[in-house]
Amino acid sequence: MTAAPAVHNLDEAGDPRSIIAGIRDGRGLDATGARQFAQGLVSGWFSDAQVGALAMVVLTRGIGPEGRVHLTQAMRDSGRVLQWDLPGPVVDKHSTGGIGDTVSLILAPVVAACGAYVPMISGRGLGHTGGTLDKLEAIAGLRTDLSEAEFRRVVADTGTAIVAAGGDLAPADRRLYALRDETATVESIDLITASILSKKLAAGIDALVLDVKCGSGAFLKTSDEALELARALVVTATGAGSRCQAFVTDMDQPLGRAAGNALELREAIRVLRGDPWADLGRLGDLSLALASGCLRLAGIAPEAAITALETGAAAERFARMIAAQGGPSDLLEHPEKYLPDAPVIRPVPGQGVIRAIDTEALGRVVVALGGGRLHASDKIDPRVGLSGLLGIGEEAGPDRPLALVHARNEAEAARAVCAVHSAYSFGEAPAPQSLIRFQVDAE
Repeated sequence: MTAAPAVHNLDEAGDPRSIIAGIRDGRGLDATGARQFAQGLVSGWFSDAQVGALAMVVLTRGIGPEGRVHLTQAMRDSGRVLQWDLPGPVVDKHSTGGIGDTVSLILAPVVAACGAYVPMISGRGLGHTGGTLDKLEAIAGLRTDLSEAEFRRVVADTGTAIVAAGGDLAPADRRLYALRDETATVESIDLITASILSKKLAAGIDALVLDVKCGSGAFLKTSDEALELARALVVTATGAGSRCQAFVTDMDQPLGRAAGNALELREAIRVLRGDPWADLGRLGDLSLALASGCLRLAGIAPEAAITALETGAAAERFARMIAAQGGPSDLLEHPEKYLPDAPVIRPVPGQGVIRAIDTEALGRVVVALGGGRLHASDKIDPRVGLSGLLGIGEEAGPDRPLALVHARNEAEAARAVCAVHSAYSFGEAPAPQSLIRFQVDAE
């Protein structure tokens, strides 16, 4: 930060060195220190060196459950915290990211159709995982940068909106998030927890369901790591005053059959329209499980989720949300009009039963095709990606390719075909892995 500090009174702003030393020496982080740290992040009172030192000492020493609650609340309160005056409960869902995961686009209208409100503040993809905002913005004209007044109007009228975070929601996290990446402290459970929850709780929600991914396509590769984060998130969210439940779910293979923005959006539309689920089982199953969790926390019968899909009520909510955010009113009826195909589509040949998948490698293929970003400034081509992805235990052959590559030109398609094939291993199929590995409830 080059801006001059906005606060100069140590009693008021806190001495960064004392807060850092307290964590270093095992005294943790109390509410006052957390508040001073969050304010120092926003005002510039804490230098980049001090923020980096604090992040490192949190990574190496930890701040414990109470410190996580204090830090989460302080970062939440570093900006505006929304309040809602709606006739039903306000709930949300968050995923730690994966491949082929369009659950948010299905869950939000399902839950809204059941009587709850879902003001979903989402993010963009970075690295090998996709972002919900990027998928929605594959629709020409649709806006995710709504003003607060527009956001409130869409939520009140349709029951849900999916938007980008405003600059005044949890601003402390924005700076800390960037410096965590620069200082190799991204892996801190304490900082991950505060980062996720401060932004979600700033949206003024009553309840939150969390989907913590683990496996080859997730940033947490083992069940133990994912379970540790899930427990930290539930304990912290509960301590900060929100009802919360977490699920640890499988990402050793793509959740859906598609990876890439327009392709994933088409897949979500097929689920919402009630098209045959035989080819969309994992995506449909997890969408219903997480939606049911949201409804349960909201005090609504969880069985209402499947009814909302079967009756078309969820599809109707989705269509209204798309139109209210500037998209076409007939997207569900004619997705092909608004989600064009890539110029080149090529099959990925394979032979045999699929034993394992390097799912992160599939995500990198989508990025290389132009469907993701390695840097925040990268432009995305919504047409490109992968479809028809086979899963573990399925058999590829002459009439059943591993996937279809959707590319901008023949050269990129050829490279992607080779990379996708390399991501698959063949042999005896392992025992089926549960889609939901653990469920974590507040005690």
